[in-house]
Amino acid sequence: MARRVPIQTRIGFTLLAWLVALTLFSPILWTILTAFKTEAEAIATPPTFLPETFTLENFGAVQDRSDYIKHALNSIIVSFGSTFLGLLIAIPAAWSMAFAPSKRTKDILMWMLSTKMMPAVGVLIPIYLIFRDLRLLDTLHGLTLIMTLINLPIIIWMLYTYFKEIPVDILEAARMDGAELWNEITHVLVPMAIPGIASTLLLNVILAWNEAFWTITLTSGRAGTLTAFISSFSSPQGLFLAKLSAASLLAIAPILLLGWFSQKQLVRGLTFGAVK
Repeated sequence: MARRVPIQTRIGFTLLAWLVALTLFSPILWTILTAFKTEAEAIATPPTFLPETFTLENFGAVQDRSDYIKHALNSIIVSFGSTFLGLLIAIPAAWSMAFAPSKRTKDILMWMLSTKMMPAVGVLIPIYLIFRDLRLLDTLHGLTLIMTLINLPIIIWMLYTYFKEIPVDILEAARMDGAELWNEITHVLVPMAIPGIASTLLLNVILAWNEAFWTITLTSGRAGTLTAFISSFSSPQGLFLAKLSAASLLAIAPILLLGWFSQKQLVRGLTFGAVK
């Protein structure tokens, strides 16, 4: 019989959860409110919480200065394109490591994970020179390729952990029924791991959408995503906080909405296999 948690403890944890949530959300709330202020109100000392008059002129100025729609489309193409390309590579790789492991499988997994711990600037020069020689600078396919490569270890690791929770007997039964390797993966493994694959897809879309270092480094104007769009509002003439907040709000709004509407699927996938 499960032990009943005292109501004081439950109230305490609830209040703590709300405190953490509000702390994490406060910068986003401040950005939203600043986006509707004038520049004078944005830099006022002491700062004001609510704008005296809500204005939309910052959003118009942002669109006049830079093409938001083009940058948003670039972000969509790069984020989803790199994620789907990563899944095409990671699903067979994770299947191999989960169901046909070798003596070096764990070493390979740890090596892949270690690449995520290396500062990106450490490989900036070789990657920049390679992209320059291959004429991939400021191109969507070049940016999609680099996003795939930097997030591939995460995709493989996540899928590997999900695949390990699937009973091997089911795959062996499919082989006994005459299923070939491709049919085994596409008709048995993938449908059973849909929650895990969906959460992997969502998480990597978010990672690719928020990536700023490679976007700013490898693009200029043609293939720039929304992270480059935001960075363009820092200029030698000064930092326009209200316009910068408006640009930031326009950049994060799509991914916030995606995360909000898919939160149940994301949580379900992240806890896939956690409860037997």
